[in-house]
Order: sequence, then C-alpha cells, then structure tokens
Amino acid sequence: MNNLFLRVSIWVYLGIFFAYLLGPLVIMAITAFNSNGFPSVSPWECFTYAWFSELFQDERILNGIKNSVIVGIGTVIMSVTMGLSGALILTQVWPKLRATYYTIVIAPILVPGVVLGISTVVFWQRVNNWLGLGPDSILADGLFLTIIGQSTFIASYCMLVLVARLQRYDLTLNEAALDLGASHTQAFTKILLPFMMPAIATSAVLAFLASFENYNTTTFTFGDYPTLTIELAQKVRYGISPAISALAFIIIVGTVFGALTNEALKRRKELQAAASGDTVAKVDGGFRLPSFLSRNPAMIALIMLVAAVGLSVVNSMSHNPAQCIAQVQTERQEQRALEAEANLRALAERRAAAAAARAAEAAANGETVEEETTTAPASSGNSTGAFGNVFAPTNLDGAEDGEAEATEEAPASPFGSVFDPGNLETEGASDNN
Repeated sequence: MNNLFLRVSIWVYLGIFFAYLLGPLVIMAITAFNSNGFPSVSPWECFTYAWFSELFQDERILNGIKNSVIVGIGTVIMSVTMGLSGALILTQVWPKLRATYYTIVIAPILVPGVVLGISTVVFWQRVNNWLGLGPDSILADGLFLTIIGQSTFIASYCMLVLVARLQRYDLTLNEAALDLGASHTQAFTKILLPFMMPAIATSAVLAFLASFENYNTTTFTFGDYPTLTIELAQKVRYGISPAISALAFIIIVGTVFGALTNEALKRRKELQAAASGDTVAKVDGGFRLPSFLSRNPAMIALIMLVAAVGLSVVNSMSHNPAQCIAQVQTERQEQRALEAEANLRALAERRAAAAAARAAEAAANGETVEEETTTAPASSGNSTGAFGNVFAPTNLDGAEDGEAEATEEAPASPFGSVFDPGNLETEGASDNN
C-alpha cells in the first residue's frame, strides 16, 4: 500500500511539474492557430494558418532572425575556443593557482548582463578612439560588440562543460603518443581533440542557444543589427500579435525535432552495437518492425513529428478560413447589438425604478411629484442679476442712443476730420463736379 501510494505521488508530482514547465509553451503554440487578433485560446474562433504567413512577411522579424544566427555563429566560435583554452590551462596550471584562476574565469557568470553590455560598449569605444578610428570601424560595429559582449560570459559556460569532460581524460595517452614520436600538435589533434568532440558539440549548442535568447547584454551592443529578442521586445511594446505565437511554435517544433533526432541517433548506435542477427523476423505470418524502430521510441516520435508537420504544410495550402471568419464577425456584431439592447433595457429599468422610488417617497410625505422640465427663467428689463442688466435683451434697443451719446462726447481727433467716413462721399462728389 505504501509503495502504491509512493508511485502515485511521484506520477502526480511529475504531472504537475511538467504541466507547470511546459503548459505555457503548449498554450502559446495553440494560440498560433486561432484567428483571434489577440493571442488567446478562449474564445476559440477559427482554425487558421494566416499568422505563419504574416510572420514570414514581417521583414523586421526575418532580419532579426538573420542577425541572431550570425551573432550565434560568431559567439559559438569565440566561446568554444576560449572555453577549450581555459579548460586546458586549468588542467595544466600550478595546482595552487587553480582556485584563483577558476574564480577569475567563472566571474563573468555572476556579473549582470546589463553591466557586461555597458562595459563592453564603453571599453571598445575607448579603444576605438585611442586607435584614431572612425565610428564606422569594426570596433564600433554592432555585430562585433554583440559577439564580444555575449562571449564574455558564454565562454565560462563552455569551459565548465569542457572541464567536466577533460577530467575524465587519461594524460598517459599524451605521454605515450609523445614517446612514440608524435608532436604536441599531433597528440592534440589525433588523441585529445577526438576525445573532446562530444563536449565541444554540447558546448557549441549551449553557446548558440544562450546567444540566441540573450537580451540584457545585447540591448546595449546591437547598434544597427537588432537580434530577434530585440525585435520581439520592441514589437511587444506596441501590442502582441499571434504572429509571435507562430514564431514560438516554430522554435518549439525545431527544438523538439533536434532533441528527438539526437536521442534517436544515440539510441540507434546503441542498438547497432548490441545487435546480432537479422533485425526483421517473421512472427505468426507477420513481421516485426526493424529493431531501430521497435526499440527506439525516439525514432518513432521523430517520424510522427515529421509526418504531422508535412500534413500541416499540405493542409495549409488548401485551408481557407474566410467563411468561418466572416461568420464569427457576424455573430460578434449580433452579440454586440444584443448587449447594447440589454444595456438600454437595464438603464430604462433603473430609471423607472428610481422614478417609482421617488413617487413612493413623495406619497409617503404627502407631496406631489411634478415632472422635471427644463425652463429658461423669464427675463425683464427691470430685473438685475449679478452683473446688473448688462445682458438684458432691452439693452439692445438702447444701443444706438448710447452710441450717439458716445459719438457726441468723443474728443476731437488731432488730425481733424481727415478720417471721417463722410469725407469719402464729399470728396467723391467734388471730383464729379
């Protein structure tokens, strides 16, 4: 009973753990096929591939992917090279200095990416000015600065992976090769390097993925070459589009494809090493699958993934959700009309209830409820407001008298009657005469 409870608890824990870990990715992948303009699973509208088309037409996203790949390749080359060099030096350095050397090499991992990005830009700008180079030099180029900035801490990750592999290396193999007449270069390329190849491949993949998703350091160094993370961050500021979900789905499928391929090939090598005899045997008039399929679940999952992707591509060529989208829009308009009508009805009911409450209150107090009307106060010439009778309508009749009195009392102009309007008629008459 205790063992059963333990097994069930473990499976429940694993289910919760993987749901917490992979749930957001699954939900985001599903939103890539919903026609809703905002990434969402509910409410579900129509199944569509339109967001993938929009993604491949977005020049900024495509340019960001290209820059990310270029930066990733450069970062892999520099990080793996520096990591391998650091791992070799760590095994050859004086034992009393190994702890100090290890701390110095690992220190960039503990430094925030923002500090690394700012320090990279400031340092290489000073070097560029000291050499007398212009702003268009390679030292001020965004690709160069981004690769350098990312390599400063990604190389430390690579070194940790390579050191773990190098600790299993038998140094007597090098000594034997040297005793047999091989040079140090030959011993490195023929013995050590093949032994380190699995760790080098692992560190290269790790460096590329760390470079591809880096944002903190890149945001200060990209210059005129924004990477994919920079472009996505800028797009999110103006609103999220399901095209980002389509990109996330492609990245997820690519990652799963790579993992299944690696596991399938690894499992196949193990089966080939342990295989004996034919891999196909007839049983009860039928036949078995090849051993690399029947005993290789990763290969089966890989084949199913490739088939699903192929069917999706073929289906996308003939699938047209226009009718479904038009129907959804019609239903949405009808729903909005019903909601507006319901709101108006509720407002009328609230007003009627309020009027009934006022009537009941007035009846209880013995008062009479009159209908509210908006009337303008009567104005008369004798009434005076806060501003006297300035705005009284009767003042308009006395305007001419006031103007006449003001004209009579006005002082004579220093220029006489030159600007008097009546002079125009007098002058015109005299000219005619």
